[in-house]
Amino acid sequence: MSGGPAALGALLSGAVDTCLGFVRTVDAEAAAEIDAQRRREVTRPSVVVVGETKRGKSSLVNALIGVTGLSPVDAAVATSAYLEFGHGATTSAQAYAPGHDEPVPVPVDRLADWATVSAALPDGMRPPRRIAVTCTAPLLQYLTLVDTPGAGGLDPAHTEIALDAVSRAAALLFVVDASTPLTRPELDFLIEASKRVDVVVFALTKVDAYPGWRTILADNRAQLQAHAPRFASAAWFPVSARLAELALTLPAEAAGELVGESRVAPLQHALVGLAGNGHLLAQANVLRTVRSELVRLDLAAGERIAACDPDPAEVERVKRDRAGLAARKRTEARQWSLALNTETQRARVEATGRLRTAVGGLQEQFLTRIDAARGEALKALPAEVDRALHALSLQLSHDLRFRFHKVAERTLAQVFAPAELQFVLQRINGTLRHALATRPRRDGGGGDNVMVALSAGGMAFMAGRGVAAGASALGAGALVGGGLLIPVAGLGLGLAAGAFILFRRRVASDRQQARVWLREVLGEARAALTDELAQRFTDLQYALTVALDDAVERRLAQLDAHIADIDAALARDKADRARRRSAAQARRDAVRARVKQVDEVLARARVLTPTAEVVPR
Repeated sequence: MSGGPAALGALLSGAVDTCLGFVRTVDAEAAAEIDAQRRREVTRPSVVVVGETKRGKSSLVNALIGVTGLSPVDAAVATSAYLEFGHGATTSAQAYAPGHDEPVPVPVDRLADWATVSAALPDGMRPPRRIAVTCTAPLLQYLTLVDTPGAGGLDPAHTEIALDAVSRAAALLFVVDASTPLTRPELDFLIEASKRVDVVVFALTKVDAYPGWRTILADNRAQLQAHAPRFASAAWFPVSARLAELALTLPAEAAGELVGESRVAPLQHALVGLAGNGHLLAQANVLRTVRSELVRLDLAAGERIAACDPDPAEVERVKRDRAGLAARKRTEARQWSLALNTETQRARVEATGRLRTAVGGLQEQFLTRIDAARGEALKALPAEVDRALHALSLQLSHDLRFRFHKVAERTLAQVFAPAELQFVLQRINGTLRHALATRPRRDGGGGDNVMVALSAGGMAFMAGRGVAAGASALGAGALVGGGLLIPVAGLGLGLAAGAFILFRRRVASDRQQARVWLREVLGEARAALTDELAQRFTDLQYALTVALDDAVERRLAQLDAHIADIDAALARDKADRARRRSAAQARRDAVRARVKQVDEVLARARVLTPTAEVVPR
């Protein structure tokens, strides 16, 4: 690099100092957040592996590390955890779980049990947010590799988890496969993640399975040129994790050719090269964050310029919007309430139907197992049913978040026009939180049941409130319209002690009694969950009713304030408006000058990006 690493480091540091000082004069709070990022201690650089589900992320991580099956592959998608692989003298794992001050040791061969939807966790253990794994892999001497849940269009919660991991990344390894070009959700996630990280390396997986992968690669580059031109010349590494892992099972003399065909080695070398510039990457990431903040300030400055010299027609339009919303509140409030009730009841029926189907499937599965059991085999039935019920509760928690999302989305869309939603969503989260905090608390469902223990913390927010004591599944939420977080605490379902006692007393090796016991357990589980679902939807309807009314009032107040600002601007004389516009334009010019400065420095920092592998034709 021109001038060497020291010169680039000085250039990056100087740009951060200058531009952050400017941001501090405009928005001290935003500057303080960036300062905190800058002061974060840099130890071993972290490369975060992101991408949609089923793109081969975990297989690629295993190939890069050189340990077959270490990161769980072909398991259900992770519910809450990302896997962080670091260097250590031995292979070990520990989970950072809610409610535990210290990390919990995890058997390495049970990583899938701790990180997936069907997690078979110990009693009372909630799904972890992060699992740290150590092993002796040479690559990990240089960097930490983070395998995230699949992100993109399938699950907004997974996207949030991946973005949380990205916030601490030195660089991103973005994984897509050779079966299809980049999708719109993948591009959206890439654009959002790259606001925080400057260097992104792309891996195109499964090239051994798709002979036409070069066409897909060319299409991906064209998509980036059109939608994310910053990455048009980014490094792409076509790889086959399957061939690399297959090579690990062969003798060294026979594995060489497969290793070459896998093309994993060039990607490993590129990542090691990135790690060697970890400190510079951290500074570039801070500067990238500063740039995102400057862009926000530029947009705000543009709005101020427009307000300095408003079009008289604008105030008429705003007044019409205000009058229309007020009229709709008077005439359609009952209709909104009925729409909310309809959407809530529809979602409740759908959720209850899914529960009925799921419990019926479990009953059929275990009845078949009982019929096939002999002697001692029946003794394991309670533990197996307990694990199955816990897995069911996690699946229902995910389903509940999705259905709450749809209720809120459909209801708000009937009340507010798209242009109004951006204002409404800014404030409705706080109203939801207050509505639920002031609603009388209720105990978790199923407290008096003998056969089934249902732990449910009511409703909780991810924003620091946590799930009430006893909930054994992660509290999470669903994003609506890019800004609304519907609060959902996870359900935790399992067998109560009474179920085990009744089994020992009744069943022994009697298959007929085992069938009776199973039907009782599953019947009680279904009843408990049905009651809990009903209460959850009642809570949601109450919270959204309060939030909706508050949102309408706040929107009316915002429109009144906007009308007043425009009227005040129109009342000023032409010279005064010109002075205010000139001052606002000067502020915007200053912001844009800083953006230009940042772009010039970040262009110099492109030398940190690995060179793309030359792909043979």
